[in-house]
Amino acid sequence: MKRKALYSRSSRPRARLPEDAGVAPGFDDPFGEDEPLGAELRKAMGRFAGRHERSLTAAAAVLIMVALFGLYHLVYPEPKAFSQWDIDNAVKYTLDNAPPGAAETAVAAATVAPSVVRVDGYLSPEHAAQLAKLEKEEEAKDKSFHRGPAKPDKNMSGGDKPDATKPSPDQAKSDKDSEPHPDSTGSGVVIDEKGDILTNLHVINSTDRWVITFADGSKSDANVVSVQAENDLAVIRAKHAPDELKPATLASTADLHPGDTVTATGFPFGIGPSVSSGVVSGLKRAFADPDKKDGKLSNLIQFDAAVNPGNSGGPLVNRNGEVVGIVTAIYNPTGQHIWGGMGFAVPIENAAKAVGDNPL
Repeated sequence: MKRKALYSRSSRPRARLPEDAGVAPGFDDPFGEDEPLGAELRKAMGRFAGRHERSLTAAAAVLIMVALFGLYHLVYPEPKAFSQWDIDNAVKYTLDNAPPGAAETAVAAATVAPSVVRVDGYLSPEHAAQLAKLEKEEEAKDKSFHRGPAKPDKNMSGGDKPDATKPSPDQAKSDKDSEPHPDSTGSGVVIDEKGDILTNLHVINSTDRWVITFADGSKSDANVVSVQAENDLAVIRAKHAPDELKPATLASTADLHPGDTVTATGFPFGIGPSVSSGVVSGLKRAFADPDKKDGKLSNLIQFDAAVNPGNSGGPLVNRNGEVVGIVTAIYNPTGQHIWGGMGFAVPIENAAKAVGDNPL
């Protein structure tokens, strides 16, 4: 029986030729130098890619998606989440760099402006003759009357003495247009949608025809509705009021205190509407008009906003543009009919009674 050859499984080191031993031409040296490392790595990677082709494709797709996602967030970053510190500093910066707003007096004047009207009085020849006769009779009865140097000037509209002041620029313009200039000029304020206008009694009592000029420039004749002589107040109503008539807002003087800002709007010397501002100087003031026997007025608002003849009947408003009084008199210790630093207004509570109803 033939026996199989036996081979040892142990690895034996191969014999190497001496370094100086030559190699016959055409004979491959099995123990020659190894291939370069780069070539071996390329071969290894090729074998690896061949074995894991699908896995590498999936990994490449994932890497591309991650790169695209990162690029998107780089181009369109997410909004920053602001902390409370960031918000506080942004608000502070805005307040420090915001342009200043309009003054409260400007806001008050703009609020009441659509409700302020000009009241022009015209004297008919018949009425003028009657007034002249009455004036002569009064002068004959009281020739010894002496006007003291310090008296309140009640005739802010020039109404008691027509043509007592020179025509204003507005009046001079009307002369050029061959229109008669008014014999007296005062102010008023619209208080309801019917066209009722509060003004002073002395603005209208020396004339017998009245023309109202509204804020939009339209004009209308007016009739007297009621008078309140004890407070020198009158209510007149325009015959043709504008469609977009805006009544003023009235406010009680209960919250009015000395030092509060007030604004007066009217037509001093027929020029306007003109705005002046100041503060409340005092409340519940009283003075007697020396031109009238029973001309004492009480419970008045004293203020230092500049007013002059022509402001009579105009509104005195608070910082919100709400009417708190009707300008009625100025005080000048020299006796001149110009601003002397002190004005008076009838509280709106008293003025509202002249309409027949006190909404306050």
